[in-house]
Amino acid sequence: MSPQKAVLLVSCVLVLIAGALTAQQRGFGRNTEPMYTGIPEKRTGFSFCRLRYTSGRREAGGSGWGTDYPNADRNFMVRLQQLTYTPINRWSEQEPGFTVVRATEPAMYQCPFLFTSDVGTATFDIEEVQHLRNYLLKGGFLWVDDFWGDYAWDNWVGEIQRVLPEFSIVDLPLDHGLFSVFYQVPVIPQIPAISFWRRSGGGTSERAYESATPHIRAIFDQKGRILVLMSHNTDIADGWEREAEDEDFFYSFTGKGYGVGINVVLWALSH
Repeated sequence: MSPQKAVLLVSCVLVLIAGALTAQQRGFGRNTEPMYTGIPEKRTGFSFCRLRYTSGRREAGGSGWGTDYPNADRNFMVRLQQLTYTPINRWSEQEPGFTVVRATEPAMYQCPFLFTSDVGTATFDIEEVQHLRNYLLKGGFLWVDDFWGDYAWDNWVGEIQRVLPEFSIVDLPLDHGLFSVFYQVPVIPQIPAISFWRRSGGGTSERAYESATPHIRAIFDQKGRILVLMSHNTDIADGWEREAEDEDFFYSFTGKGYGVGINVVLWALSH
């Protein structure tokens, strides 16, 4: 890591320590309903848009589309503005403009960036497949996170291939520009759910040997633009969601989680 990149990462951690307790708010459990839908009326910056989908199956430790919501989304927007000076949309002076959209809603097309979690459970209907395809081919970007093991991977591959059947899924090499667009990311971090990390005495692989290796994979279009980014066998967003809950978890994972997340968003918005 270059000295400049190291200073940036240290600065990130220091800012997070200073503000961690003010950003965190209590989240919801299972059967989550969105806090906000649509897009803030006054739009001068970035909105974190989470894709809502129907779960056709369950995964241990997951909550479908609402996994890590809303704290991950809220905290990420706060940190993005603090660490990069990227302007963000807001619902109010106190509330960042994070939102939840369905693929069938017009609001999705106002989101250049989409995120969702636990996609090993996702099932898209025909209309969702058509709209997601249109969105991605028209310039949209989808990042899916926090799904573990072979069964979840196979389920997701089956669904996204219905959306983009003509494109291949490839591992994103660490020399790709996304890993250095703002922070230097030398390795793909394996970030576990904090509940698993505590229960396992500091373990990171939620499906034992089956999920031992974290991956960041992508689908590119013919011009080399990333359409879909997939962080598999890692829960990047838990580093954002749980930033204020445990000091050891914070120092082990939160800086890494924000490093990846900020790079992804800046890459998506600039490419």
